[in-house]
Amino acid sequence: MLRVHFTAQDIARIRFAPRPAPLQELHAALATAVNRQGGPCFAPWRGRVLRSLPAAAAPLAELVPAGRPPSFLDVLGESLADSFEQIRATGPDLVRSELERVYEDLPVPAWIRALHTRDDVAWRTLYRAQQAAFEAVLAPVWSVVQELHREEFTRYALTVAEHGVAGALAGLAPGGSRFDGGVWVWPGATAARDVRLDGRGLVLLPSFHHPAGPLLQDSPGLPVVLTYPAGAGLPPAAGRPDGSADALAAVLGRTRLDALRLLAEPHTTTSLARALEVSNATASAHAAALRSAGMTTTTRTGRSVTHRRTALGTLVAGA
Repeated sequence: MLRVHFTAQDIARIRFAPRPAPLQELHAALATAVNRQGGPCFAPWRGRVLRSLPAAAAPLAELVPAGRPPSFLDVLGESLADSFEQIRATGPDLVRSELERVYEDLPVPAWIRALHTRDDVAWRTLYRAQQAAFEAVLAPVWSVVQELHREEFTRYALTVAEHGVAGALAGLAPGGSRFDGGVWVWPGATAARDVRLDGRGLVLLPSFHHPAGPLLQDSPGLPVVLTYPAGAGLPPAAGRPDGSADALAAVLGRTRLDALRLLAEPHTTTSLARALEVSNATASAHAAALRSAGMTTTTRTGRSVTHRRTALGTLVAGA
């Protein structure tokens, strides 16, 4: 169970990351793949990720022995280059102490020992590994991650406007999360932990590659960053293997799948019915089913309703 303790000052300093952080998302994806999180539903994605990682990315595994990453990797740069510059600016004392923490009695590779001496070759090795892993794992789906982040940003803002900060925070954590007496309780967290913000504030960062949450970055003197699982519960996919269209049609139904693909462009119920060659009532029922699954949205203007596919619907459709 996670308990985050707020002061009045912290409430005023809650903010939502305006854009996804590529390095944080990469770390979440790699942790999910390597630690076999997400259960059998993640198995096809996990296999693709592990097969796609090039040899140049191997140093990242050496930097995270036993699944314990050094804290100086946790940065919120809006690009990979910006993120690396923030990491590179880490003081040598913190680099050394974190490497000692994560390695304990394990043997330390020579290039990692060289990081805290500011060795340029060692730091270039790290940056090349991050670039290689990002290109293999996230680059094919990064535009989708950005769109999903915008949708989550908007959803959070609307929830704050309608239900207040406490309601919005409670809605981020499934399984009975609550905000009471200045304490945000997240019962689904895997380990008991109390975090006191003490006026530093909180940054909320959704992740679309980490099914188990939350992840915390708690550095002295800096706002606490809480990365939480968001999205559809499965990692974004750039494409689908051959034959998946038939499998998807077997799940959704051929007409509903056709409707999902048509809704890449906005359609009224009437135009959707005409394109599908079904009645308005049938088209409306298909749109309602897709909307309830989060794959489409519906907006009303007067007597007319317009349906359009969401980012999740785009992923499911394989577009």
